[in-house]
Amino acid sequence: MCSDLSEIARYARIDTRQFRLLKAATPGPYTFLLQATRETPRRLQHPQRKTIGIRIPDHPVPQLLLRELGEPIMSSTLLLPGETLPLTDGAEIRARLEHELDAVLDGGHCGIEPTTVIDLAVNPPVVLRLGRGPIEGLFG
Repeated sequence: MCSDLSEIARYARIDTRQFRLLKAATPGPYTFLLQATRETPRRLQHPQRKTIGIRIPDHPVPQLLLRELGEPIMSSTLLLPGETLPLTDGAEIRARLEHELDAVLDGGHCGIEPTTVIDLAVNPPVVLRLGRGPIEGLFG
């Protein structure tokens, strides 16, 4: 997760077409796949495609964390083995994982619908997963 578009350029190569789409859709419930820069750690890249998934969240809690830290945050959906739905309730996360985590920051319920994933590393862009982010008008 990045705080804004300027931060993305450090980790992903962005052309004019991609920048316009990112500017129209962010911050928001989207994850974009982009070509990684040389500065992007290999462990964060897709091993064959050399891409990275990047988000600019519209939720105030991660935005505050990003601003306070002054650098991107690696994030993941908390889907435990054998579970079909992610854990999203702070109290339940703490109850189930308190001995495995240093802290739980409860930002309130965010729902379980995932982000919309758009592959911008290909032309034309491809919607890989339709989620919370609407795609109408993005590719106009």
